Order: sequence, then C-alpha cells, then structure tokens
Amino acid sequence: MSPDDLAERIEHLVHRGTQLHDAGVDLTVASVHAVAGPAQVDFGGGELTDATTSALEPTKRDPDDDYGWWRLGGGTYLLGYNESLSGNALAQLQPRVELVERGVSHPTLRVADLPRVPLTVPAAGVHLKENARVSTLVSLD
Repeated sequence: MSPDDLAERIEHLVHRGTQLHDAGVDLTVASVHAVAGPAQVDFGGGELTDATTSALEPTKRDPDDDYGWWRLGGGTYLLGYNESLSGNALAQLQPRVELVERGVSHPTLRVADLPRVPLTVPAAGVHLKENARVSTLVSLD
C-alpha cells in the first residue's frame, strides 16, 4: 500500500501536504495525559482495568499564539492523536526521528486503529507544541 493509499484511511489530517511523504504519514499530537493511578493486568482479563489519567493542558507562550505547548518533565505520559485510522489492514506506528533524536520515544506498534501510546520523556524534559508531528504511520504491505 502506498503512502497515498494509507492516507486515504486516515481521518482528521491537520495538513495533508506536510504530513504525507514517501515513507508514510506523520501523525500529530492532540492530547497528553499524565498517569495518575495504577492500572491492573491479570492473566485472564477479568480484572483488567485502565490506569487513572489526567489531561494536561498546553500553555501559550504568548497570548496571541494560536497554539500552546506541553512542558513535560521526565517520565511516561499517554499521547493521543488528532488523526484516526479506519479499515482492518495493519500499519506500523513508529516515533519520528525528530522525537527520538531529542531523547523522547514511544513503542513501535502494529495497529489497525490509533490507540493512545506511552510517551517516554527523559529527565531533562521536552516541550511539545500542539499539533506537533510526533509519529509516523507506515504501510506493512
């Protein structure tokens, strides 16, 4: 499947011309959640529970700015995307090099939809701007 075909499966692209490239389709950050309480994972799934999370609000550097920034300290967060993925075919979700080169990462996953992903931030922290391109979706075909 070509990046163009993959992009046809993605809804809510912020700017198709910027997000679509030869390697795949970049995805943008819509939300960041702090993990506030423990999850629960068991053998059979009958006692599986989600972690308690709290949404973090971005702040604008200047009141006239269109978009704000999340100022994240070291730790693990849950990252949500602006985009959604339809269809049944699996695609590979991976962190962008621009993220990894700054010490920030998330797992590479094979997905049929776009879950929130754990974002690992180094002790020095990172500032993420609203709608920043943080991940790339690549076709497995």
